[in-house]
Amino acid sequence: MAQMADAGYHCYAPDWLGFGFSEMPQPGYGFDFKEEEFHKVFDDLLVTLNITEPFFLVVQGFLVGSYGLTWALNNSSRILKLAILNSPLTVSSPVPGLFQQLKWPLFGEFTCQNAVVAERFIEAGSAYVLKLEKADVYRLPYLSSGAPGFALLEAARKINFQDVLSRISAGFSSNSWEKPILLAWGISDKYLPLSVAEEFKKANPGVVKLEAIEGAGHMPQEDWPEKVVKALVSFLY
Repeated sequence: MAQMADAGYHCYAPDWLGFGFSEMPQPGYGFDFKEEEFHKVFDDLLVTLNITEPFFLVVQGFLVGSYGLTWALNNSSRILKLAILNSPLTVSSPVPGLFQQLKWPLFGEFTCQNAVVAERFIEAGSAYVLKLEKADVYRLPYLSSGAPGFALLEAARKINFQDVLSRISAGFSSNSWEKPILLAWGISDKYLPLSVAEEFKKANPGVVKLEAIEGAGHMPQEDWPEKVVKALVSFLY
């Protein structure tokens, strides 16, 4: 974010509701961690920030990151360009076992309260170990309260990956989507191989640009931020 700001971009990186350092609603009391609810709170955020003009959207990740893509499909007129860092994009995209485990009764409740689950998930998808100060940022919400773990649990149990990925795959095909897309892809991702990005690009080669980020894993913005920023600046210019 600091490097993108130095390049002249005004950036926001909000935590999804229930995650990171955002508010932690209790499931069943006005927020149930469903896709349409995440879309609504994002709409509300844009109103709060008074973002009325089309903008550049950057998304990454399996869970609510996928909802960023389905939001884009529902709001294409609000997007100037779309940049996607390692995210499931096709119906054949593998889904890590953690998301299936979280659906298991009792085991899911136990797993979601493990303060190092986010840190371990990130490291398992990369060739690197997180620096201690970065790992602490991911751990802190889980150490402060049980609410972030239950937010993860609820979101994982509510998402239907097969349905979401079917809509993403069809919605961004050449018959449906015309806005420029950048895939800035960490090629050492142990969850999502480069072939996922290549398959996605083949469905709409006229608008999708694939930029392989060598040495980066599932979260290239953590592994090689300089390379990601270079790819973003070149694409968004």
